[in-house]
Amino acid sequence: MRLDKWLKVSRLIKRRTVANEACDNDRVSVNGRTVKASYDVKVGDKLELKFGANTVKVEVLVVADNVGKADAAAMYREIL
Repeated sequence: MRLDKWLKVSRLIKRRTVANEACDNDRVSVNGRTVKASYDVKVGDKLELKFGANTVKVEVLVVADNVGKADAAAMYREIL
């Protein structure tokens, strides 16, 4: 699954276009490398998202096309 779509489905970013822009502006890295929105997300990938002064680090647990709002948080695990 594409990175921008996974970010939207997991509800880490609200809209796919915003996720796409974040990737284009080097605000998203996977396993320590900056990647494009077309990157193929795999289970076990470690994502780092930069939102202004805040940085969120997560590990991908599930890659699924359709996930309900209640189950979206189960798609990733936050890393401290």
